[in-house]
Amino acid sequence: MPDLASIVKAYDIRGTVPGQFDEAAAAALGSGFADLVRGTGATKVAVAHDMRDTGPDLARAFAGAITRAGLDVVFAGLCSTDELYFVSGKLDVPGAMFTASHNPAEYNGIKTCLAGARPISLDSGLADIRDRAQAILDGAEPTTADTPGTLTEQDFLADYVAHLRSLVDLDGIRPLTVAVDAGNGMGGHTVPTAFDGLPVRVVPMYFELDGTFPNHEANPLEPKNLVDLQKKVVEVGADIGLAFDGDADRCFVIDEKGDPVSPSAITALVATRELARDPGATVIHNLITSRAVPEIVAENGGTPVRTRVGHSFIKAEMARTNAIFGGEHSAHYYFRDFWFADTGLLAAMHTLAALGRSELPLSELAAEYERYVASGEINSTVDDQAARLAAVEEAFADAELDHLDGLTITMSDGAWANLRASNTEPLLRLNVEASTTEGMERLRDAVLAIVRG
Repeated sequence: MPDLASIVKAYDIRGTVPGQFDEAAAAALGSGFADLVRGTGATKVAVAHDMRDTGPDLARAFAGAITRAGLDVVFAGLCSTDELYFVSGKLDVPGAMFTASHNPAEYNGIKTCLAGARPISLDSGLADIRDRAQAILDGAEPTTADTPGTLTEQDFLADYVAHLRSLVDLDGIRPLTVAVDAGNGMGGHTVPTAFDGLPVRVVPMYFELDGTFPNHEANPLEPKNLVDLQKKVVEVGADIGLAFDGDADRCFVIDEKGDPVSPSAITALVATRELARDPGATVIHNLITSRAVPEIVAENGGTPVRTRVGHSFIKAEMARTNAIFGGEHSAHYYFRDFWFADTGLLAAMHTLAALGRSELPLSELAAEYERYVASGEINSTVDDQAARLAAVEEAFADAELDHLDGLTITMSDGAWANLRASNTEPLLRLNVEASTTEGMERLRDAVLAIVRG
């Protein structure tokens, strides 16, 4: 019997199939989801899945439980996660996306949202879904209605792309060669339609939908998974490279030299474009994006707001402040005009629009938004996270300290370090930034010497 506590995470559901997550668990979770969303007044739910082999059966088991509970289902079939958010927003219905994002092939899971793509976390309903589903797996009766709901299949890809194209002006850009690594994930499904008709020559890599990920993990946050794209960009003389994760809600950018462009630089670039459209608006950034992001937002007349790491915090703060845009170091990009949800493809289209109207190569264009030297995220396995954090705090007692998310140390010269505990592993995660490589390395090494004893 699946133990749902082991697969229901803070913001989504992920587990191995069938060991931790099977069709019985999917059906139980569907019944729990139906109970939750009915309480919001919903009468219809959107359900979709990515390219993993187990997706269709799990999604249909989930959808079947929802219709048995008396709610209608719009079954959107193959989707990227942000396409499912589009469906939820356009139809104003709750949604469930079957994906395990960049996890290995044996995994699957569910990302859920309320109507209008509003996120669900453990604190806002996911725990209720888990507990109700576990009770059903343990023998409780699922909710059934006298009149079951209906299931209607519908393809939203064209509508989704049309909406993205309405949010960014790509008319009149110069011809661009764009190498795209879809990682055998959903980017191979969405990118051809999204770029159709634009003055863009796409050089496709791994566009075949294959949830076994035969070429490399669909996780561009790991540098090793960008190597093929970096080589291809240089080999074909591309103007830009784009790498998507498995469910294509994140996008990483490579310049014409084959070098990664930091997500902080993309955040700042897109922020300037959005602020030009809505002067004075708020832009959200998490606390480990570059210090350049709030500086550039302020310089362009916007109001920068700093949040904890994690999409639920970003989305909640965006809704609270009516922010026009938000960005994270992990290449999640959030847009007010996309129901405050994240879409990597829209961020990529903004980058193409900026590049296509500039005479500069991407490396020089991106340099305008790269002001500091960053360490990237460094993980350390520790026995006692709290003790190591306390030791670092004591050692840097004379610096400026804050505890918005873990421990952030800001030195008198502006160099900063953030040290956060992982919620799921015995790890401490360190990010450091300074004006120079020497300054970054000095602070990095000083913190790591304490963390690693």
